[in-house]
Amino acid sequence: TINTTGALSLETARVGKDSFLSQIISLVEETQGSRAPIQRFADQVSMYFVPVVICASLMVGFTWLLLGPSPSYVYAILTAVSVLIISCPCALGLATPTAIMVGTGKGAEIGVLFRKSETLEIAQKIETVVFDKTGTLTGGNPEVFEVRAVDIDENELLRLAASVERLSEHPLGYAIVIEALSRELDIASVKNFQSLTGAGVEADIGRKKVVVGSNGLMEQRDYKSSGLTNIYDEQDSKYGRVYVAVDGNVVGVIKIGDSVKRYAREAVENLKAKDIEVILLTGDNRDTALNVAREVGIEEVIANVLPDQKAGHVRALQAGGKNVAMIGDGINDAPALAQSDVGVAIGTGTDLAMETADVILMSGDLRSICSLIELS
Repeated sequence: TINTTGALSLETARVGKDSFLSQIISLVEETQGSRAPIQRFADQVSMYFVPVVICASLMVGFTWLLLGPSPSYVYAILTAVSVLIISCPCALGLATPTAIMVGTGKGAEIGVLFRKSETLEIAQKIETVVFDKTGTLTGGNPEVFEVRAVDIDENELLRLAASVERLSEHPLGYAIVIEALSRELDIASVKNFQSLTGAGVEADIGRKKVVVGSNGLMEQRDYKSSGLTNIYDEQDSKYGRVYVAVDGNVVGVIKIGDSVKRYAREAVENLKAKDIEVILLTGDNRDTALNVAREVGIEEVIANVLPDQKAGHVRALQAGGKNVAMIGDGINDAPALAQSDVGVAIGTGTDLAMETADVILMSGDLRSICSLIELS
């Protein structure tokens, strides 16, 4: 937005140390000042090694001073200093923290922020990368492509769905609300709103009980509608499907799509070139997940996963002896990010995901994952 001739009144929400830039600077400084395991090891070795080297240097010096040719003190000094310089663990003690400082600084330059310096050390050991779908592989800005209604007007169906979804935080629900507003539909107030984790939402609109959610939710509650049989064929599998039920009857379905991020396929190919296993882990339906996976080049897909089950799948991979990196952006991804060996949050995602992760990709460009591994 460009202001040309008018005046703007601005309210600054965060200033000084609370600003976004200051937080980035603070994070980089904190990481550079922290101690990675390899640095602690170097310090421990130096603690024992330095006294031994000094003693050895003194012994050599005294030996040459007593037994060396004239002028013996010259030979004693030269040999003592030679032993001291050659054996001194300066490279071990100085190069290690320097490498960490350079690595975190370089990472910040390319938009890879390390929250822990030890991540810089262990990221190179990643064997499996697990991607979330919505907002990670896809843009996270779903759009409504089609509304199908049975025994109800199409706009009325969309209005009811948007009225319930208005109180939801889910991206698909947001897409429904945006579509209803674009059609200038009157969104109603609701009562008894309830979010059904990983399944959908429900609420009362007047005397109607409206449920908006997945096919699995409709089957679980035994909601049926013969008019929706075979309403979608296989070519529509790339779209998500949100079903709408009124008073126990499924009255329509809303087709929603989300485009794949620009460099997602390239990022996956780069990871495969490093012999890293790539997995798609999502709560979305399997057909939609498989379509996204095909588009970006991922073979292994785990779909229909409830939010509280994601961390369990990561744990299972770790139990198989694999070092796992989890890439996500949402609140639902936070437990899996915390469980993984390296949790990577997309900088355009939720605050909770970024607070839980070990690494933050500021730009959302998935190619930065390879940069993270190469830096490590």
